[in-house]
Amino acid sequence: MSRIAFIGLGAMGLPMAANLSASGYEIAGFDCSASARDKAASQGLRLSDSMEQAAEDADAVVTMLQNGDQVLSVWEGMLGLAADALFIDCSTIDLASARRAHGLARARGALSVDAPVSGGVAGAQAGKLTFMCGAERDAFEKAEPILQSMGARIVHCGGPGLGQAAKICNNLMLGVAMAATAEAFTLAEQLGLSSQALFDVASVSSGQSWSLTSYCPVAGLTPDSPANRGYKAGFQTKLMLKDLRLAEMAAAGSGLETPMASAAARLYSEFESEGGGEDDFSGVIQAMRRR
Repeated sequence: MSRIAFIGLGAMGLPMAANLSASGYEIAGFDCSASARDKAASQGLRLSDSMEQAAEDADAVVTMLQNGDQVLSVWEGMLGLAADALFIDCSTIDLASARRAHGLARARGALSVDAPVSGGVAGAQAGKLTFMCGAERDAFEKAEPILQSMGARIVHCGGPGLGQAAKICNNLMLGVAMAATAEAFTLAEQLGLSSQALFDVASVSSGQSWSLTSYCPVAGLTPDSPANRGYKAGFQTKLMLKDLRLAEMAAAGSGLETPMASAAARLYSEFESEGGGEDDFSGVIQAMRRR
């Protein structure tokens, strides 16, 4: 497999496509945004004039888009042009859309994989993403070499749609853990306990978590935290809020309640409404401090 149509060249998609190109794949890239295409061209990525052109002779189609409607629209169009290609969606979308996308591919006799990612822009640039894959075994095995060119860990989570399920559940835990971590530091400040003292205790005690020891919402305590950069870059609050709402939607469809996810979603929604939507989600501590 050598020619890949890559649709969606945004902050994540462009470095992913670049890593595929660097690994020897022939990339035909496309994005509906002219600015995204210009940026991709400036970095030497081979572009197509349209999705239809990108699909010509493609052995695989990789999509990295914003929502399920976009994924379904692109897959519906490209399956008619590249039905023999392997279809891989790396977007984070709702479970129903993911399953429908697999159904579209199945109806055309195409192999398909839902493969949402974890690792953020830095992971995409370094080729260190984690891919959570939902697919039949033959589709996963065919997609694995492609994904290995963009990631450090490729996990087959089960059948079609279960990659999205894993991503939704993972980010539910992350969103809730960060909200709780930010709340604890805010309380500590009110009680007169220094952030350093709380970090020194919790990082080696039962309160330890990735949100604390790798991504602390207080500046100066962990080297790679967006808090050290004024909460710029990182994983935007609006994206965390999107993922928590996807979790609520999936839970409702399964007859379950997710009170922790719902509470965290309210906190991130408030932060977004105050202008924090573009900031890293750990910046929610600023809203807590203001209150």
